[in-house]
Amino acid sequence: MSGEVPCVRVAREHGEATRRTLADADLIADDYEITVEDGWLYIPISDADAVREVLELEGAVLEHDTHDTDAGSDSNSDSPSHNPELVTKTVGERDTQTTPAELLGFDPSYERLGTAVLLDEDDDERARDISAAVLESDLPVDTVLNKASKVKGETRVRDWDLLAGDDTEVVHREYGCEFALDLAEVYFSPRLATERHRVTEQVASDEQAFDMFAGVGPFVIPFAKRGAECVGVDVNPDALEYLRENARRNGVADRVTAICDDVRDVASEYDGWADRIVMNLPHSANEFVESAVAIAGDDCVIHYYDIQHEDDPFGPGERAIREAAEPAYEVTVETQRVVRSYAPHELNVCLDVRLER
Repeated sequence: MSGEVPCVRVAREHGEATRRTLADADLIADDYEITVEDGWLYIPISDADAVREVLELEGAVLEHDTHDTDAGSDSNSDSPSHNPELVTKTVGERDTQTTPAELLGFDPSYERLGTAVLLDEDDDERARDISAAVLESDLPVDTVLNKASKVKGETRVRDWDLLAGDDTEVVHREYGCEFALDLAEVYFSPRLATERHRVTEQVASDEQAFDMFAGVGPFVIPFAKRGAECVGVDVNPDALEYLRENARRNGVADRVTAICDDVRDVASEYDGWADRIVMNLPHSANEFVESAVAIAGDDCVIHYYDIQHEDDPFGPGERAIREAAEPAYEVTVETQRVVRSYAPHELNVCLDVRLER
């Protein structure tokens, strides 16, 4: 069997680097075979928009060709270039992959986190049917968890029903970093991987970076791997233990300081210290803006995350930062970005804001 699917086409000698980038972002369509033809590598993909964003963040000049390369496109007559290209291509399906959808007769919704599958099913029987199909499929999974509550409390954790596996601890890999975490004890969202990578790509090796709500280190660890000196603060002691472990796992313990405290009580110790600040606490980041301004150095970028109504998603955050920072700092909003939809008419957004004293 074969099918016509979106693919990234790249010169064969550059194919492994591109394949690894797409695999780290979980964007390879596993139902189809990677194909080599006439000096090109064709990598089937699951989300063309996300692929475009990821490869452009990696510095690639992503070209686009809407022609099916099997339907008379003359692009194969050119020598393979260094630039990956989005194309459609008829490629073979994997014969060995049995998916949960094939076993169930419908396409279930789930997230992958390491060797765990995360469900969000209200019907317990349906959740258990999906769990059984996941384990019977060819997915490399040994744990299935179903969300049993919303995120709650100061530490933003949730309850889980353990449908398969031994416990709620997983190891997740993201853009070359490895994160150990216990979903029952810490907050972590795999959906934000592309956004974290976007921010990480801006970090320079000589920076001092401060994450005000660090969790297990999904910003801190990749920042440190780029050479930055990092401070991560969180009120959750379990998250901080995992942050320290993840710093060791990724070989950056010498560049990471982990502090278990309310960041408002820590800010005075880092007065004017940071070149870059991450404020990923949507709904209540505005309560911490004065502390962020205190931590900011003479030239500092703040990545401010917020959840607001679609009618004015960026205004409240910008106003909060300006009120706290001006006139001591010149405030420039460099980026306004919708990260994802959060709820009907509500958006999870990010503002990249530069403060210059």
